[in-house]
Amino acid sequence: MNSQYNDFLISTDKSKLDIDSIHTFLSAKAYWSLHIPIERVQKAIENSLCFGVYQKELQIGFARVISDYSTIAYLGDVYILEAFRGQGLSKWLMETIMSHPDLQGLRRWILLTGDAHGLYEQFGWTAIADPSKWMELHNKNVYSNL
Repeated sequence: MNSQYNDFLISTDKSKLDIDSIHTFLSAKAYWSLHIPIERVQKAIENSLCFGVYQKELQIGFARVISDYSTIAYLGDVYILEAFRGQGLSKWLMETIMSHPDLQGLRRWILLTGDAHGLYEQFGWTAIADPSKWMELHNKNVYSNL
């Protein structure tokens, strides 16, 4: 799947992904995955539906979806490089993800965010209605210990 917007492209073609660029952002700038090893990034990409955002050949953004393509999807690792923010690219990325044909009719979408609530709310996302039903097993420092 490809989507064009001015000089920008969103593609789900994994062969276009710049793994080193994605790893650099996730391991050094993303609060949710600091110090993640490149092998973990590669494996996550292999097992996800990925959306690369490009200006010409330069990868400037990324997102991935983990799904069974029937009932549920988890949206993660969403970013646009700082130099390209403020141009509507994150909204375009979300529109592209949410309209992907393989992700229609799902019962539930989930994500974790510490700072982008306003973006996701524009697409109908809300806080969990009953957090008492949710559980997690979270190892915050897993990448630091590798």
